[in-house]
Amino acid sequence: MNEHVPLAERIRPRHIDEVAGQEHLLGKGSILRKTLEQGKIPSIIFWGPPGTGKTTIANIIANTLHTPFYQLSAINAGVKDVREIIEKSKEHKGAVLFIDEIHRFNKSQQDALLGAVEKGIITLIGATTENPSFEVNSALLSRCQVYVLKPLSNESLISLLEKAIANDEFLKKKKIELRQTEAIINLSGGDARKLLNLLEIVCDTNEDSVTVTDEFVMNVAQQKIALYDKSGEQHYDIISAFIKSIRGSDPNAAVYWLARMIEGGEDVKFIARRMIILASEDIGNANPTALVLANTTFDAVNKIGYPESRIILSQCATYLAASAKSNAACAAIDMAQAMVREKGDLSVPLHIRNAPTRLMKNLGYGKDYEYSHSYENNFSAQEYLPSEISGTTLYNPGKNAREEELRKHLKFLWKNKYNY
Repeated sequence: MNEHVPLAERIRPRHIDEVAGQEHLLGKGSILRKTLEQGKIPSIIFWGPPGTGKTTIANIIANTLHTPFYQLSAINAGVKDVREIIEKSKEHKGAVLFIDEIHRFNKSQQDALLGAVEKGIITLIGATTENPSFEVNSALLSRCQVYVLKPLSNESLISLLEKAIANDEFLKKKKIELRQTEAIINLSGGDARKLLNLLEIVCDTNEDSVTVTDEFVMNVAQQKIALYDKSGEQHYDIISAFIKSIRGSDPNAAVYWLARMIEGGEDVKFIARRMIILASEDIGNANPTALVLANTTFDAVNKIGYPESRIILSQCATYLAASAKSNAACAAIDMAQAMVREKGDLSVPLHIRNAPTRLMKNLGYGKDYEYSHSYENNFSAQEYLPSEISGTTLYNPGKNAREEELRKHLKFLWKNKYNY
């Protein structure tokens, strides 16, 4: 194999027994292994951290089944690409389609797969680092078996390093001593692919003998490695850690991940834009000021730029992290949209319809509508929902001080009509 091919690809396992870790899926007697040995597998979603073997296992499955194998990345593939592969699969009377980062496919892209998966034209293998329950359409998810890949242990990662040094045709030409491993494992973040490619960079020297120590690894890393890749997978990993730290009310972690992005030269507008979304999705009416501050932050950093905008971003991130949390507004629109899809286009009650013409008025449009401000407390307990879903509670205020006030007010107004 060409030495310019990355080490992780050169020593990628070709057989199920060569895969590092994941014994619960691939060990003797495991469900996936039994299924594979029987020669037929269902459509699968592999869910796990980066570099834990999702792509490798997909390749092994395709090779074991001797089935045409197609691969797409959800980052740059579209519906057209999916349909082209489906047509090719029809010619082969079946094929395996592996989609990396399937959580980045939108609804229409995922829907394009449904029919082909259901009819067995393709066996889908999707890989995702995000919870498929939230990121994969329920219709598609119901047709797939979800397998969870576990993070690789330090023992597995060290074993990978040792195997690479012993077996790779280029590395074994050198005398490589693996004296310390903490730094190389920490820098890889548990990602086997990054680990192996980092080992290759560390060993890329004119010397015939290389001693791998923590100090040596860190020196090489600072000189040769971009520890933050704005266009790569780590870009998404770091922003994910940032958002989840804020959602988890940890301002210390939030500002650390923010610093990682700033040091890597991340676009200030990208960071600020994500905080605007979070302010509504994860804080909402628990603290409406959060959305105001996040929006103001976006405007401010857009005007200021680096390096001063780091202070503004830090102020906003720590405020959002320290704020009370509620996803009630997000849950409400999710539930409402699900109801719209389930119930279809229910009729608008006549009394709250618009009546701009005489004919519409004669048909009862707007008849008996009660103008809320004409009543006590600026409120009239009339019906605003279609009769088929009358009394359905979609917005359920969160368990926090501000929304408890909203809950009490709504309960006072609506008495027992809604479940507040």
